[in-house]
Amino acid sequence: MNETTLLSNTRRQFLSNCMTGMGAAALSSLLNESVEAGAATARINPTAPQQAHHAPRANRIIYMHMAGGPSQLDLYDHKPQLSARNGELCPDEFYEGKKFAFIEGHPKLLGTPFRFAQHGENGAWMSEHVPHLSKVVDELCFIKSMQTDQFNHAPAQLFIQTGSAILGRPSMGAWMSYGLGTENQDLPAFVVLVSGQRGPSGGTALWGNGFLPSVHQGVRLRSQGDPVLFLTDPEGISRSQRRMTLDKIRALNEIRLQEVGNPEIATRIEQFELAYRMQQSVPELMAMDEEPEYIHKMYGTEPGKKSYANNCLLARRLIERGARFVQLYHWGWDSHGQDKFESLRYSFVERCQQTDRATAALVMDLKARGLLEDTLLVWGGEFGRTPMAEGRSKTYIGRDHHQHAFTVWLAGAGVKPGYSHGNTDEFGYDAVEDPVHVHDLQATIMHLMGVDHEKLTYRFQGRDFRLTDVHGKVVKEILT
Repeated sequence: MNETTLLSNTRRQFLSNCMTGMGAAALSSLLNESVEAGAATARINPTAPQQAHHAPRANRIIYMHMAGGPSQLDLYDHKPQLSARNGELCPDEFYEGKKFAFIEGHPKLLGTPFRFAQHGENGAWMSEHVPHLSKVVDELCFIKSMQTDQFNHAPAQLFIQTGSAILGRPSMGAWMSYGLGTENQDLPAFVVLVSGQRGPSGGTALWGNGFLPSVHQGVRLRSQGDPVLFLTDPEGISRSQRRMTLDKIRALNEIRLQEVGNPEIATRIEQFELAYRMQQSVPELMAMDEEPEYIHKMYGTEPGKKSYANNCLLARRLIERGARFVQLYHWGWDSHGQDKFESLRYSFVERCQQTDRATAALVMDLKARGLLEDTLLVWGGEFGRTPMAEGRSKTYIGRDHHQHAFTVWLAGAGVKPGYSHGNTDEFGYDAVEDPVHVHDLQATIMHLMGVDHEKLTYRFQGRDFRLTDVHGKVVKEILT
């Protein structure tokens, strides 16, 4: 390069040209490449299957997030002493110097209004409002000592799904896609299904890619209407025309990729190609009417309608086809008791009716198909509910948000069936035995998938980030 050329280059042009060689070298070492016969252009596939850190117990995950915070005290954490002292002023240490979302003054204890009974070989206590799940309780592994740092919906949902209460971090599903890839190149590695009154408070950031390449963000499928918006070709455009258009766009993108080495261009190429392949794979996936009648009866599904039951069946169909991480969100568990729509006796019972049957069916169906052996199920909310009544209504009862103790359960690959880990005090206020932090749960889930949570990192803004930040330990006691 002569002196005149050097002097005419701007700083931006110089850095862009430098990135060509360095970026290409970095991409070739980090991403899988295949060279199309007769062409010299590298084809990048950032979602190809990757080697795990250790032998995985689970190959895929279905995570059922009950957005709003289901009450563990009215589902799984049976507290007779709390019921015996229902209506009494709560102990001073429960509220003095404590922060709650809505409770003010000196609240009263609130025992569950529901009946509990023991089920399964280990006599697990279960609420009357999960009758179907009670029949498969011997497959479940409860963690009754969960704790989180957040007590409001959006931050708590972000925290349990991304490891941070601040927007901008990759979600758990995005980390799994980045670290492990997918076994089916015709479907996304990370799929999201939403049901309930509305979407979760944390919004699309709950399944976002953060600073990871955008190909790893969750793809939301809809169980009603077009499964993916804008997936269908415009009227009058044939498949051959669509293919020709994509080939031209890809060629331009590959030229630019060689020039600047930006990984997001490789992501763009892959997203166009995935969308094209999904035009064939998604309609087949969504053809739930092909399922036998006994399956629809077991799940309580109604093809063509938006429902949690439909999403549970779709989740099974997705993991059968190689999806790595399927995330279900079902909103409506925010049982404050201020009105009928947030009451334990009404809306809470309705949420149980919407989810109990299909959740149990998913467990049974996976086991019958031999899929539970290498599929991990996770069920839980962003936090729990207080053992004190919120007291905003004289007609309806409810509980406030609670970060110090809540329950999640896992089932399937690598976890102890029929087991309960940790415990809370006699009122269910605090985790007093084997507390498990959100970061511990995340580390354990990753461990079961063959991923070391301390090793799966991504360098961003000068430092290495990971899902569990600088925290988290694997809860080995729940592992088989």
